[in-house]
Amino acid sequence: MNARAALVPLLKGLSFGADLRANIGLFLLAHDRADTLGHCARVAAGAGRIAERFGLEHSAAETAGWLHDISAVIQNDMRIQVAEGIGLTVLDAERAYPMIVHQRLSEAMATALFDVHDAASLSAIGCHTTLKANASALDKAVFVADKIKWDQAGDPPYLGEILAALNVSLDAAAFCYLDYLFQRRGQLKVVHPWAWDAYIGLNTEEKHGRYPPSALA
Repeated sequence: MNARAALVPLLKGLSFGADLRANIGLFLLAHDRADTLGHCARVAAGAGRIAERFGLEHSAAETAGWLHDISAVIQNDMRIQVAEGIGLTVLDAERAYPMIVHQRLSEAMATALFDVHDAASLSAIGCHTTLKANASALDKAVFVADKIKWDQAGDPPYLGEILAALNVSLDAAAFCYLDYLFQRRGQLKVVHPWAWDAYIGLNTEEKHGRYPPSALA
């Protein structure tokens, strides 16, 4: 079964028009996910601002922001089954902590249900939680926007640091969050290999004095 055939029941018979944002709103509200809709709107706006700041494609960043959490409509205990059903190879870390596979499910849903085929947007959607090795600038922009506009109450505890790092560079901001995470890796449910690879890759720049001390030091 191809991805669209497997995922189309999630549409609940909805009829989409030409406006992607309206379609996303219709879809999430049909699944009672007004919370996710608000978060996606904030991340889209934030990703767009970061993209403009660093000379990246604004519309690609916004598209990725709007769709990055579209898979929130899939219950956590069903995510591995759905991922395997559409042909994704599930990583050990994702199987142990299924929430993390949502980034890759969102990427698949963006194409299968919302007809998004822009490679840059899809890549950013697919790694917005963990980042990945050799991530593009757009990947990092959406990743950082998601961390700044997190989906919990109040401001994230690292907000001041990540905003300061963003004044240095996009890489510095991405590293700032990953360093915050891995400084506390004993509290992590799993260590996702993509996040670790991204962390190692960004940490190689530390010798230039661009980033704060890391957990690898």
